[in-house]
Amino acid sequence: MYRPAQAVRAVAASVLLAVALSGCDGGVQGEPGGSGLRDPYFPKAGNGGYDVTHYGLTLGYEPAGRRLTGTAVITARATRDLSAFDLDLTGFEVRGVTVEGRDARFNRAGQELTVRPHDELRKGETFGVTVRYSGTPRTLTDADGSKEGWLPTSDGAVALGEPVGSMAWFPSNDHPSDKAAYDISVTVPGKLTAVSNGELKSVTVNGSRRTFHWHTAEPMASYLATVAIGDFQVSRYELENGTPVYVAVDPALAEASKPVLARLPEIMEWAEDNFGPYPFSSTGAIVDRVQGADYALETQNRPVFPSAPDTGTLVHELAHQWFGDSVTPKNWRDMWLNEAFATYAEWLWKEDNDGPSAQETFDAVYRGQGDNGMAVWDFPPARPSSAADISDAPVYDRGAMVLHKIRQKVGDDAFYDIVQGWAAAHRHGNASTADFTSYVEKKAPGKDFGEIWKDWLYGEGRPTSP
Repeated sequence: MYRPAQAVRAVAASVLLAVALSGCDGGVQGEPGGSGLRDPYFPKAGNGGYDVTHYGLTLGYEPAGRRLTGTAVITARATRDLSAFDLDLTGFEVRGVTVEGRDARFNRAGQELTVRPHDELRKGETFGVTVRYSGTPRTLTDADGSKEGWLPTSDGAVALGEPVGSMAWFPSNDHPSDKAAYDISVTVPGKLTAVSNGELKSVTVNGSRRTFHWHTAEPMASYLATVAIGDFQVSRYELENGTPVYVAVDPALAEASKPVLARLPEIMEWAEDNFGPYPFSSTGAIVDRVQGADYALETQNRPVFPSAPDTGTLVHELAHQWFGDSVTPKNWRDMWLNEAFATYAEWLWKEDNDGPSAQETFDAVYRGQGDNGMAVWDFPPARPSSAADISDAPVYDRGAMVLHKIRQKVGDDAFYDIVQGWAAAHRHGNASTADFTSYVEKKAPGKDFGEIWKDWLYGEGRPTSP
């Protein structure tokens, strides 16, 4: 049908105006989600505008060439109308992105993968994002000089994510405030094993390759996700209460690790007595020779150790399952809530197992006779000086001293009520320092904690008296 040119121009103009006014999806006028959550120490970590509920990661790794191929299927809910959103991912070639099954435009800038869906997303809408990527995953160097991300081993690799290393192996909303369920499937060559969080659901064989599928039902922060690939001696059993245990150990470390790992059931029973019911559906450990990492990490369900652990370290990382993994900080300034509880767990374990009392340990630390000397007074535990300091002595030892001061103030019975109640009240959630101090004050009405907060939690320098 023929139309005069003027009429065609008028129709075209009206169509363009309608699209401009309506956006791409029936009236949605979204804006881009934020590229970062303004964390006090890692402002680019995480992203605004959505909340992830599930990650489905399908990975393949070739240790010989250190090449990783991945497909990440991310299920999320829009928390506002969105025209675009970001994911955290560093390195890799992104081979394609779809949103709700339709190709989406995307671009890269630093750690940001910005996705522009074909149709804008409504607030409250649940949507699926698929990212296909490949390349050599990176080992990242933290502000304090430690290594994280994807770390090679002699026969494979281990992924460690605290604080922002997870973006080195999968696209995510990489901030502790956004927790999700996970399914992680890893295909590896030969007789290698792939270990991850949660429960092993299946092992399938396809020629010379095996695929391990791990499922984590309970919410997990991205920094607690892990994959360990290599030759492992695997032990599987159940605790007396039926909780499954999966322990994977590098054969070269097996003999040295055996005496301490044998105490895992004892430590778990002790921890439940002190901290309340275990918050997850399985437990265990990974012991591997990780190049460049000299620290253990409380990866959910299954902490990672770069060498044969001692008993204190095993106690510390298992205590984190309650404090850090289940009750996760809202941002990285709240890191002391993780490390203070795990450190104080070590003090309590010694107290209950013929070692020094927690009071004696407290007194030694106050005098500078602990492992970290007077560095414990470098800054307040609730106010680390910078990103380089969030894993320093004040966060651990002085944070534990705050907990001991609370115990002194309220007595043992009330203290353990506070500890167990805190773990229960924020189970599988996030909490801040303000949440904690408010909770303590409500649980112990009539007690004045002002001096503890002022001098021990937020104060500069060493308090004048212990």
